[in-house]
Amino acid sequence: MAAKVAANGKGFQPDTDVHVTLEDQTKINKFAKYNANLEDLKDELQVKKNDLKNLEEAGDEIELFDEDEQIPFVFGEVFISHNLSKTQELIAAAKEKKKKEIEDIQEKCKQIQEWMSDLKAQLYLRFGTNIYLENDE
Repeated sequence: MAAKVAANGKGFQPDTDVHVTLEDQTKINKFAKYNANLEDLKDELQVKKNDLKNLEEAGDEIELFDEDEQIPFVFGEVFISHNLSKTQELIAAAKEKKKKEIEDIQEKCKQIQEWMSDLKAQLYLRFGTNIYLENDE
């Protein structure tokens, strides 16, 4: 995010009519903070989606095992072996937990985007084309 100045044929000239108040700067800083938080949440969301995909693949893969075969399942930093049905239950519970985490992150992202839209509207109303608040995406 950067302030943009008007361009003429000779190069960039700062717009001397724009004065940034403390309130304006606070809004700009808040927008930047929300933007950074949103990027962090998007990264976290991608990790959670990858975890969910891995759990789904693991669930598919263990269906090939015999019922009485012991299958290691990780709890924290240790592996505990269970039979097929217990491991399937554990994977199903882990998938549901991961789905809930994904939903929570998506809801947080939605809320932050709403706040950012509100701030963006206020700042564009105040500064017009003299400010740039778009993501690089």
